[in-house]
Amino acid sequence: MQRAGSLIKKLNLSPEMADPETRARAAWALAAGKKIAEHTLASAFVRGTLVVEVTDFVWQKQLNTLRHFLLKNLKEALGEALVTEIDFRPMPARRKPQRAETSRRMPAGSEGIQDPVMAMLYRKSKRETA
Repeated sequence: MQRAGSLIKKLNLSPEMADPETRARAAWALAAGKKIAEHTLASAFVRGTLVVEVTDFVWQKQLNTLRHFLLKNLKEALGEALVTEIDFRPMPARRKPQRAETSRRMPAGSEGIQDPVMAMLYRKSKRETA
């Protein structure tokens, strides 16, 4: 039985689907496993190196020791040695959604319409009819 990676390269797919970067990034979750994939993100594929963002420096250090194991898993998942190196990098800090401190002030002439886009469309329609 053949791996999906070896079958995909034999199919005549669109360039976006057969792109080596897309294939390598998609195979990362399978090769890494569920637990590692929760703490990582395959962000880029540059000249044979898969750039993987990790949650912190501890994960970076631990995954560096598992590099050869992960490369072997990627080779099996892709069906070829497309990825020759893995570069683990700490993820940049991401801003979480924040709640507004105060509500928005209602624009004049919107007559109590809560949605700002709908209020703008209402005012625009009033100007066009006037």
